[in-house]
This record gives sequence, structure tokens and C-alpha cells, in this order.
Amino acid sequence: MPLETITAPAAPAPVVETKTAPGNYFVANYPPFSFWKHERAGEALEALSKPPVPGTPLGIYTHLPFCRRRCHFCYFRVYTGKDAKTERVVGYIDAALKELSIYAKQPLIAGRKPRYVYFGGGTPSFLSVAQLNQLFGGMKAILPWDDVEEVTFECEPGTLTDDKLRCLRDLGVTRLSLGVEHFDDSILKSNGRAHLSKEIHRAYDFARAIGFPQINIDLIAGMLNETEEKWKSCVAEAVKLAPDCVTIYQMEVPYNTTIYREMQERGEIVSPIADWATKRRWVDYAYTEFGHAGYTVTSAYTAVRNPQTFRFLYRDYLWKGADMVSLGVASFGHLRGAHYQNEKDYDPYLARINKGELPIHRALAMNEDERLIREMILQMKLGGLDASYFREKFNVEILDRFAEPLEELRSGGHLTIDGDHVRVNRAGLLRIDELLHVFFLPEHRNARYT
Repeated sequence: MPLETITAPAAPAPVVETKTAPGNYFVANYPPFSFWKHERAGEALEALSKPPVPGTPLGIYTHLPFCRRRCHFCYFRVYTGKDAKTERVVGYIDAALKELSIYAKQPLIAGRKPRYVYFGGGTPSFLSVAQLNQLFGGMKAILPWDDVEEVTFECEPGTLTDDKLRCLRDLGVTRLSLGVEHFDDSILKSNGRAHLSKEIHRAYDFARAIGFPQINIDLIAGMLNETEEKWKSCVAEAVKLAPDCVTIYQMEVPYNTTIYREMQERGEIVSPIADWATKRRWVDYAYTEFGHAGYTVTSAYTAVRNPQTFRFLYRDYLWKGADMVSLGVASFGHLRGAHYQNEKDYDPYLARINKGELPIHRALAMNEDERLIREMILQMKLGGLDASYFREKFNVEILDRFAEPLEELRSGGHLTIDGDHVRVNRAGLLRIDELLHVFFLPEHRNARYT
């Protein structure tokens, strides 16, 4: 059926969430991950067998799953203690480079140069200087970084020595992203963070002194034992630090976290955790304070000191359909309209790499309708939509196709529509992940997100 003939699904009124209940709230992709299937893994391989769509940027995401400690709210694949010993880290780096070598031979990737590179975790800064040199050098030798515009590297402040920071700068990291989360030591301890406030300041001050082009700090509103007073103090400390950009998330309780296990065992969260209305109010307060300091809110999660200078190319390219090779355990990638995720544990991942196979565990090739909705909902997180973009790329009039859900959000006071432009206001951005479900196709609603 031609895309333009599909009628808009009925849009239910957005559900007003109150209590922080178990489950994933953050909409990271579309269709939901629970629709990516093992039996469809071949769809990602099929995408790799085709030439790239002209003009499509290429990126690389590398998942580094080693940590000093697992945070109580963490739901990512991570390894600590004996599972993060040096020999396992070295073996993992070798495997990731072999994986990239396999990708570099595929028709979709061969001869292309990445435009962005992102190192996430886990804790990428868990690696030693020697390991970082091995990883970066190996990646550059396989797919040259001549055209790379942005290299983002996530860090846990307590793992950053002066030598490691110098190494990262010299290796070409353009955006250093510090997982600060909070400045109060009691909050950090009760949430299982490995670092304390003194390590934040030491790492930040040295990184600033040696001239990283962009420094981002992450904060989380509504961590265990958060209070109004402590949050306001945290925001004041963050503003005083004057990062180039700040990313603020609202605390959620995914199923595979320490907090969720506590809820299962006791029937409730023992430590206080804020409801959604409180978390939205706290984020709003933070954005207001950063606004007073000259920052601009550029998405549901980010405030930036100078939007013309400090950008998030990884996000902006990916949310407009860029190809992204993902390396490492449980990592997510996107290839020519096909989503995929790698094997979810260390041993199966290495076993497949050592057999010369790509370790893809599950996948989903999107149809044109799903691609349209994916880009639409992700770009709404940036504060709005330009109908002309979707008209030119998908030959769809989104203001007609999605007239009912857009009107639902407009009449609810979450956005405005002016000509081709949809603008999400602050109230809408603060609860955007809750609102986006009105654009999901019927078969993707009311399903487990992961």
C-alpha cells in the first residue's frame, strides 16, 4: 500500500503518569525494542549486502561494558570485578576491532568514512591509556577518521587520571561527556555510583585546563533519596561549573536494575524516589536556572551554552536516518533502515567473532511507514518538526497524516502549529517520552518497550 494512502491511527489521550513504576519510560527508538526478533537477524545482514543510500552519513558506536561498580539504576550490559579483569578487556578490544573489520568488507560500509564516532558504556574511561591507544588506533586503521566531525566519549569521573585525559584529547575526542549525575555524596553513594564529588571537580577542572573542545555533564533528576533542597543545590553547582552543555534525564526504574529487584522482593521501593510530576518540575527548575546563565534548551534533555558552537551530531545524524555500525556486547545499530542488536553477553559475542561472524542477535527491517514515524518521534524530542523535511524525504504530509494526534497534543497545551512548523513547548518537552506514544502504530502500542 502506498505510504500516503495509509490513514492515521486513532490517537488516545496521553496517559498522565504519576508514580514511578517499573519499566522503561525513555523512548530511545522505534519500533520498540521488543519487536526486534532473533529470527529476523538476517534482515540486518541483508541490509549490509546493499549499497548505501547516497548522502547518508555513517557513524560508529562502540559499547565498552566495563565498570568499577554497577549503579543501582543501571540497565545496560556491564561487567565489574573479576569480569572486568585486564585480560577480558584486552580480549574484548581485539574482538571489537575484528568486528569492525568484518563490517568494513560489507557492500554497505566498504569505502565509506564515518562522520561521527561514539564510545558509550558501561564506562569507556575504565580502559587504560594503552587500551585506549589500541582501540582508537585500530579503529582508525580499519575505517579512516578523515571525515569525522565528532568523537564523543563517556566517562565516569573517578576513572579519569591526568594521563588518561591527555590521551583522550590527543586521540581526537571532541566531546567529553562526564557522568556526574549529582554532586551530593550521599546521593551518589545511595544510588551506587563509584565516584564522589571531589573526583568530579578534579576531572572536570583538568579536562577544561587542557582544552577539550566540548565538555558535557550528565545529571539525573529524581535519584534515590533526592530532595528539593539537594536538587537545587545540585543545579547550582552544575551552573557554577559552566559546562558547554548539560544533559538531564528523569529517573526511571527499568526491569533489570537493582532497584527493580528490591521492588520485587519488598513490594515497594524502600528508598524514596520522586513521582513524575516532581521530576518534571525539577528538570524545569534546572532549565530555568541554566537559562538565567545564558544556556538554550535544545532538546528534551539538553541545555547548551552556545547552540551554534556546541552540537550533538551523533544524535542529530542518527535521528535523521544515518547508518550506524555498532560494536560490542548488546550494542544497538542501524543499517539502511534495519535495526539490530548484538549478542547480549561476553562469551557468545566473542565466540561468534572468533568464527568470523557478525554477532547480530536480533533485528528488524523497518518499512517506510515505520521509518517515517521513527524520525518524526525522535525529532520531536528536539522541540519540533518541519513538515517540509518529511514532505521531501517521505512524500508525506505529516500535518494531515497525523492531524488527530497533533491536535490532541495541541489542545492539551503541549505544542503549537504554525504553517509547516510544529513547536513543542517546555511543558511538552518535559513529558515528551510519555506523549510520543500517540504516534505509534496500533500494533506497537501497549507493548513492552524492551
